[in-house]
Amino acid sequence: MNKPQTPAAPGGEAYAWFVVAILMIAYVFSFVDRQILNLLVGPIRRDLGISDTQMSLLMGFSFAIFYTILGIPLGRLADSKSRRGLIAAGVVVWSVMTALCGTAKHYGQLFLYRVGVGVGEAALSPAAFSMIADYFPPQRRATAISVYSMGIFLGAGLAFLVGGLVIRFAAAQGAVVLPVVGEIRPWQLVFLILGGAGVLFSFAFLLVREPPRHGAAATVAPFGEVFAYLWRNRRTVLCHNLGFAMLAFCSYGTGAWIPSFFVRTHGWDAGQVGIVYGLIVMVFGSAGIVFGGRLTDRWLLRGRDDAALRVGICASVICMLSGAAYLLAPSGTLAAIAMSPAAFALGMPFGAAPAAIQEIVPNRMRGQTSAVYLFIVNLIGLGLGPTAVALFTDYVFRDDHALRWSLLIVGTVSNVAAVVLLAAGLRPYRETLARLRG
Repeated sequence: MNKPQTPAAPGGEAYAWFVVAILMIAYVFSFVDRQILNLLVGPIRRDLGISDTQMSLLMGFSFAIFYTILGIPLGRLADSKSRRGLIAAGVVVWSVMTALCGTAKHYGQLFLYRVGVGVGEAALSPAAFSMIADYFPPQRRATAISVYSMGIFLGAGLAFLVGGLVIRFAAAQGAVVLPVVGEIRPWQLVFLILGGAGVLFSFAFLLVREPPRHGAAATVAPFGEVFAYLWRNRRTVLCHNLGFAMLAFCSYGTGAWIPSFFVRTHGWDAGQVGIVYGLIVMVFGSAGIVFGGRLTDRWLLRGRDDAALRVGICASVICMLSGAAYLLAPSGTLAAIAMSPAAFALGMPFGAAPAAIQEIVPNRMRGQTSAVYLFIVNLIGLGLGPTAVALFTDYVFRDDHALRWSLLIVGTVSNVAAVVLLAAGLRPYRETLARLRG
């Protein structure tokens, strides 16, 4: 049976890729805003007097709590309202909240503002996935969503690269006195700069047109109908969502602490870590996510309907081996070299995974189903990953310099779980897809 084709998008192929580029830049801003905190562990812990576990809550849980909860109602809005307007509003909200992080004077304030960053960013991906699915045919969606998802690694890389340079500059200037805000520390200046840049970027969405919803019903699917559909296909959904969530658990959990790993284990300073690690994430992570999307599309053309899950399995195995190599390397230089395959592998599935979700649900459920996927992936990966590493460091090893062992345990366990879950989901995924097409 022939696979359904999506009609040509408004403005043609070139305009469709232009929209993907705008969405990708928005994703870059979102990841710069959420990942910059990972490079600022030392100065924030010093100025606020907090532990690794408290710091991990700023990195993950504070951001994820409303990011995940609000994702589902915002996904519903993406199925019925202007997706362009929803994303633009989200960019403004998270940028303002990022700027407010630069005014925080104590831990409670910073925690609250990080919650606000998550509220704004929850609007982006469900709407973006839905728009891209309406701009591209099924056999090209994994590539298009992978290009959008490059924002994860470009944003994280820029957070470390530019952040490292800004930290060096700001530290050389010392404390700065600003009107209204008063005296701020170098790490606070970083947040103020990023927030202002994000607000300015939000005007780019005036250039984006809302695509028609191909194959959609006149009204958005009630969430009860969406839940019933997902429940009927629960083996497929759970194996897919939880399998990729464990990969996210590894990615967010280890990524949050790698800068501190280089500082504590190999004696690097924050500026050096930012430049080296930022380049690794930008180059190898971005290459991995595009490669994973292209590989998924190629396998789909060859009739492997479960291609996205197979890509995830391959990524887990590579990441497990490379992760052990860089964590046990005797020097920082060797660790950075050995880390590159892990950065590439962790990028591979994160364009393919959301594209796979678009294929197994009706169009009018895509935004809500994407939100459920993001809820699970981010609650487990972003909400729990960084804290899992910190708990091992603070309460099992009770030694900041044992961080490499915490990273090794969390990375290995999460990758093994991902392989098991994704392998178990291969057959159910194919069956769900066949039912939807039939």
